[in-house]
Amino acid sequence: MDQPSLARRLGLRNAVAIGLAAMIGAGVFAVFAPAAQAAGAGLMIGLAIAAFVALANAGSTAQLAARYPESGGAYRYGRERLGEWPGFLAGWSFVIGKTASCAAMAMTFAAYLAPAAWQRPLAIVAVIAIAAVNLRGITRTARVATVIVIGVLGVLALVVAAGATATYGGAPIDGAPVIDLGAGAGAPGQDWLGILQSAGLLFFAFAGYARIATLGEEVRDPSRTIPRAIGIAFAIAVLVYVAVGAAALGALGPERLAASVAPLVDVVEAAGWHWAAPVVRIGAAVAALGALLALLAGIGRTSLAMARDDELPRPLSRIHPRFQVPHVAEIAVAIAVIVLVATVDLRGAIGFSSFGVLLYYLVANVAAITQPRSERRVPRALSAAGAIGCLVLVATLPPVSIVAGIAVLAIGGAYRIIARAVRSARRRHGEAGPNDGPRDGRA
Repeated sequence: MDQPSLARRLGLRNAVAIGLAAMIGAGVFAVFAPAAQAAGAGLMIGLAIAAFVALANAGSTAQLAARYPESGGAYRYGRERLGEWPGFLAGWSFVIGKTASCAAMAMTFAAYLAPAAWQRPLAIVAVIAIAAVNLRGITRTARVATVIVIGVLGVLALVVAAGATATYGGAPIDGAPVIDLGAGAGAPGQDWLGILQSAGLLFFAFAGYARIATLGEEVRDPSRTIPRAIGIAFAIAVLVYVAVGAAALGALGPERLAASVAPLVDVVEAAGWHWAAPVVRIGAAVAALGALLALLAGIGRTSLAMARDDELPRPLSRIHPRFQVPHVAEIAVAIAVIVLVATVDLRGAIGFSSFGVLLYYLVANVAAITQPRSERRVPRALSAAGAIGCLVLVATLPPVSIVAGIAVLAIGGAYRIIARAVRSARRRHGEAGPNDGPRDGRA
C-alpha cells in the first residue's frame, strides 16, 4: 500500500529556525580555538574564506531546492542532475557522517553538564528526548528549534558584549590586533596553509543550511520559501560568527585563544564577567541540542529519500499516518546514534564526516552548474567557485580524515553493488524481497 507524502507544514520562520539550529550549534563555542591554532592572527581571513565557500554552496543549494522541493537535499539533486552514483555517494556520506556527528553532539551536550562517569547515560537520554520531539511532527521540531535558537543567540550576544568590554573597555589582553594585515602570507601564525585549514574548520561549523533543503517536502511554497530561508539563515549565521570571532580574537589575542579549551567562557572571564561563565557553558550545551535536533531531522529525511529509490532498505521510507514523519528512519537513526554514544570513542570516529560534508556540497555545486539558464538563481561561476572551494578544503584535511572518508565511500559503494545484485537475483527467480515493491513510497 502506498505511503502518504510528508505534509507541507513549515513556513519561512520555522525553516529559518531549523537552519539556524543546525548552523549555530556547539561548534561556535569551540571552533575558534583550533581555528586560531591554524591561522593565528589570520583567523578572520580564514572566516572570510569559509563564508565565501559557504555562500557559494548556499546559493547552489537554494537554486536546486527551488527546482526539486523534495526530501533528500544533495542526494536528490545529485541523482536528478548527475546520475544515480553521484547522488548515492552524496546521500551515503551525509547519512553515515552525520549519524556520527549526532553522537558527537550528544556527547558534547553531556560534557558541558555532567561529570565523565555520567556523560554517556546523559547523552543517550538526550538522543531519546530529541528523537521523541522529532517523532511528534515537523512543526514540533520547528518550535523547539526556535526556542533553542533564541536562547543561544542571547548567550552569544552576551559573549560579544563581554568581548567588546575586554577589548575596548580597556587594553586588549596581549595587545594583539583582530587581523594583522601588515603580516604577509608566511608570517608567523598567519601562513596561507594555516589560514585555509582554519577556513575548513570554520566552514564545517556553520554549514548546516543544507538541513533546510533536506526538509524540502515539508515546506510550504517551497520554490519561494526554501531559497529565502537559506539566505536569511546563512546571513544571520555569518554575522554571528564574524561578531563572535572578532570578540574572541580581540579579547584573548591569537595565542591565548589558540590555547583555550573553552574560548567563549574565557572571553567573558577576560572581561571580568565571571558570573556569565556558567551561562555560556549552558548555552553551549543547549546549542549542541539544537544541532542534534536539526541533524536527526535531516538524516531521517535523506534516509527516506534514499529508501524510496531502493538505495537504503525500503522500510525506512514509511511515513507515520498521524504525525507525517519518516518514523522508521528516525527511530533507526536514533538507535544507531545511541549505539555509537554507548560504544565508540568519537574523537577518532568522525574524521570522515568532514570529508563527507565536502563531498555532499561538491555534488550540490556540480549539480547546480548543470541547471539551464531558466532555473538559475545564482551565477554559474559562483557554483563553480563553490565546487573548487570544496576541493581546496578537502586538500587541507588531515590525511587520516581523507583516508577514512574514502573508506566510508568504498563501503557504501560495495553495499550498493551487493544490494542491487541481490534484488536482481530475486527478480530473476520470481521472488519479491522487501525492497522490490513499487519504487515510489508516496501517494
